Amino acid sequence: MSKMTVEVVTPERVVYSGQAEMVIARGVQGDLGILPNHMPLVSPLKIAPVRIKTEGDKEVLMAVSGGFMEVRGDKVTILAETAELPGDIDVDRAKAAKARAEKRLAEKYAELDVQRAERALQRAMARLDVTK
Repeated sequence: MSKMTVEVVTPERVVYSGQAEMVIARGVQGDLGILPNHMPLVSPLKIAPVRIKTEGDKEVLMAVSGGFMEVRGDKVTILAETAELPGDIDVDRAKAAKARAEKRLAEKYAELDVQRAERALQRAMARLDVTK
């Protein structure tokens, strides 16, 4: 199967750079599956796991917090606010963050920043999804 170059970059570092057979990410309008020779595309990304299928059954999973994905020729670039590989994630901390966000949303204080609490919950859930 043909391959494409994939790079996942944050403001701090290059999180992933390598060859892949497929990239699966969640755009704001739904899930995107990118194969080699895909038409050019730029899409904003949601807070969700990204799957990079490298060869056969092997894949790289990472929690991505927003950003953009650009597809151009045989190159996919993800410019993310944050991107974490499973080994970089503190599972206990992610569970605690999820519990805090769920508690805030359940209590519904008048001064609660709902969007902030929802984003915190989405980030925690994405982190936990990639560590399963």
